[in-house]
Amino acid sequence: MKRREMLRASVLGGAAAALTPALAVAQTKAAEKQDDKSELTPAQRGVDASNELKGANWKPVFLDEHQNETLIILSDLIIPATDTPGAKDALVNRYIDLVMAVETHESQKSFLGNLAYIDGESMRKYKNTFRYLSREDQDDLLHSIAYPLAGSTWTGQEAGADPGYTNFEQLKTHIGVAYYTSQIGMKELGRDDNFTHGVYQGCDHTDGSHK
Repeated sequence: MKRREMLRASVLGGAAAALTPALAVAQTKAAEKQDDKSELTPAQRGVDASNELKGANWKPVFLDEHQNETLIILSDLIIPATDTPGAKDALVNRYIDLVMAVETHESQKSFLGNLAYIDGESMRKYKNTFRYLSREDQDDLLHSIAYPLAGSTWTGQEAGADPGYTNFEQLKTHIGVAYYTSQIGMKELGRDDNFTHGVYQGCDHTDGSHK
């Protein structure tokens, strides 16, 4: 099974239900959390967020520049463009930034911790942050944490002692959900924007004859 098909299966298997997939939810939560409307982004004030995210002058409202660039690279490595557009084309980083801007402090801290872990491992192994590594080294690092080692008789690690896999899985889930709730991702799942699928055929039983 191809990597994208595996990711799609895991997302559809429940990850989407566990996160906050809709931009409308992010907008509502922002309105509830902030009384000063002047501090909200146009998307958070109710403007169509998809247009806001596509803007040429877009800037992150939650992530800093380094975190944003790291997320772009990670999303491109996890869901690269093939015969269809990938996560980078779907502006996954911008979607995640918008949602994270109005998430709980705990969720924000967890997500930033996931990114920081990748940089920490990168510094430990290659003496540089992840975004500045060669593509080969980036792939090598992600492959080293993409599979669980906990409980392995080969490594001697105990269950629950695999932070690399845990952090990578959480990032992969965020990126996968963001991608498959984007217009690009939904088209890959089969959405054709055709909401009319033939003539509605009502019940042809006569009154009182239903069983």
